[in-house]
Amino acid sequence: MLSILFALTLLAPATGADFDAWSTGGTLRLDYFHSGIADEEHISLDAVRAEGPWPGSRVHLLDDSGLGKYRFELRDLDTQRVLYSQGFASIYGEWETTGEARRGVWRTFHESQRFPEPREPVQLVLLKRRSDDSFGEIFSCTVDPASRFVDRAAVVPSGRVFDLELHGDPADHVDLLILGDGYTAGQLDEFENDARRMMEALFATEPFASHRRDFNVRAIAVPSAESGVSRPRAGDFHRTPLGLSFNAFDSERYLLSYENRAMREIAAQVPYDALFLVANTRKYGGGGIYNLYATTSSDTAVAEYVFVHEFGHSFAGLGDEYYTSQVSYEDFTPEGTEPWEPNVTALHDPENLKWKEFVAPGTPIPTPWDQAAYDEVSVAYQERRAALRAAGAPEERVEALFAEVKAETTPMLRAEPWFGKVGAFEGAGYRAKGLYRPEVDCIMFTRNPKNFCRVCSAAIERAIARYAP
Repeated sequence: MLSILFALTLLAPATGADFDAWSTGGTLRLDYFHSGIADEEHISLDAVRAEGPWPGSRVHLLDDSGLGKYRFELRDLDTQRVLYSQGFASIYGEWETTGEARRGVWRTFHESQRFPEPREPVQLVLLKRRSDDSFGEIFSCTVDPASRFVDRAAVVPSGRVFDLELHGDPADHVDLLILGDGYTAGQLDEFENDARRMMEALFATEPFASHRRDFNVRAIAVPSAESGVSRPRAGDFHRTPLGLSFNAFDSERYLLSYENRAMREIAAQVPYDALFLVANTRKYGGGGIYNLYATTSSDTAVAEYVFVHEFGHSFAGLGDEYYTSQVSYEDFTPEGTEPWEPNVTALHDPENLKWKEFVAPGTPIPTPWDQAAYDEVSVAYQERRAALRAAGAPEERVEALFAEVKAETTPMLRAEPWFGKVGAFEGAGYRAKGLYRPEVDCIMFTRNPKNFCRVCSAAIERAIARYAP
């Protein structure tokens, strides 16, 4: 039986010690529609779907990271004890900060939450972060796993499945699944090579390099009728299995899919904790949303960097530290609030900096750096890049610009007095003023470094530890 419940309840803590007592060991998926405008949102139930065995930890079942704009909870129906929880972000959560949403244009996005299959009826709850950092309930329903309304149709095999690198039981490893889109039947070997190249780039980057054996990596590509993905600004449209397309939120480089249900059905063929979507295209772009998925194009010169950067978003909840690039968001982090991302702060309380354990004594907070000189170079580059895009310049011209700005800004940032030290450097989260990042440079700030900064690395290691104790 499925019914909607709306009562707010005080919750008791739970541990994963009794996983086998309350869970069958299978996976259920809650599919729902998320609709609204900037100041009003609604959730409506679509379906509850049975998948395969639960791929996640059977011990670390409660998310205590505090990350995510939203939170999903699975509660015991009688005691309201939380059995499983997960913080997450969403396409809707980003879209509601755009000008379109603020103008009152309604949109609907399909979303899913996966959770261990319970033995008895449970309550499923979606919560949203408030301005004071607390979470308020926005949707609740009860699910009886024995109900005829739970879809238990077998997952239909589709595409080609590749085991790229397996190190053990999904229950104590991070299961990364790479999905390919825009590859024809004759290009599946090419996709396998692309997926392996991306995987090797990830494991060449710390801290992932030190945790390689904590991961299983698989890949799936469902053949497309024609090569490539949609590029709306170029008038180039394709119907592909995953529906990947540039120009999300009218940002020409933002690469997303709105085909959530199709993506989930393809992914359900194998165990997965994290998803990465690779688009078969030469055009530069990508995206990453916490505990949803990350994306990159396959053949741009910086594809491997984008893969690593975007996986930082989707897997560890890292925020963008750059602020000169064009984005479609308006007031992504509202004034007076503290970003939930672990590597961005509004510095409301300098004495209690969220990453203060990494700051050496004597480091000034905020930490000085020559932001004006950097901005002069970066803004000029962004203007040249926009002009090239407007003129329809080939990707090679844009990539040459990438190399040029890297050559100029790398020595500039390395010459900073506090380079390599953790502090609070102003300029982060799409804002030049009022938001701060941990180090003067990081993979989340520019394409220059080869590794993540210490604060971002620690966040990644915490994320890995939840799956691979």
